[in-house]
Amino acid sequence: MPGRRTLLKHLASLRFHFLSVSGLGNAVLGRMDQACEMSYKTIDSPLGKIEISGCEQGLHEIRLCGSKTPDAGPVEAPTLPELLGRPEEITEPLVQCVAWLDAYFHEPEVLPGLPLPAIHHPVFQRDSFTAQVLWKLLEAVKFGDTVSYQQLAALAGNPKAARAVGGAMRSNPVPILVPCHRVVCSSGAMGNYSGGLATKEWLLAHEGRLSGKPTYAGVSHPAGTWHGAQADTPDPQRAGRN
Repeated sequence: MPGRRTLLKHLASLRFHFLSVSGLGNAVLGRMDQACEMSYKTIDSPLGKIEISGCEQGLHEIRLCGSKTPDAGPVEAPTLPELLGRPEEITEPLVQCVAWLDAYFHEPEVLPGLPLPAIHHPVFQRDSFTAQVLWKLLEAVKFGDTVSYQQLAALAGNPKAARAVGGAMRSNPVPILVPCHRVVCSSGAMGNYSGGLATKEWLLAHEGRLSGKPTYAGVSHPAGTWHGAQADTPDPQRAGRN
């Protein structure tokens, strides 16, 4: 049976839809005026069960089921064929998402060579500040880095909209892929997270450890700060759950 890296490289070599920095929105412009035929897949992860759903046009949701406390140590993961089951029974974006999540948890060094699954969700299709913030977060804040609420607001073109950034994080239907866990308070506090603070801390520590940057110790030090607009962030209770 081929190893995980071989399978991931094979997936990366297929003609999937890439999301370029200049054309992120192009992958999610499918029509939303008719019901989608949905597919679902549940996978195991160090965070417990994760359920993903989507249609032929793209990914709709990543749901952290929260069935276990994040494991502090390395996790023996199923092989990629076991995660996929029978790929012909799920949509191409879900196959891509399974491969991407598997790499994120177990072999993040191959992530730059993998396609991001197309996202097909109304939140990302609207001409709104929320959509702009989520796309900017995906584009600009990479593995092992963090950004404050107001830094992200400035990146999205409105540095006074830090509170709205908190609302955008709450609206994110595809956590981890669109990394709302990387949005923290400038004070060093983690802020809130819909998946739970233990999950957010685990994700930041996981990225910090594997990227060679300082890990998040308690709630005091981000994994690696994005050096952009400098400003304070809102009270995390006002900013929302993320």
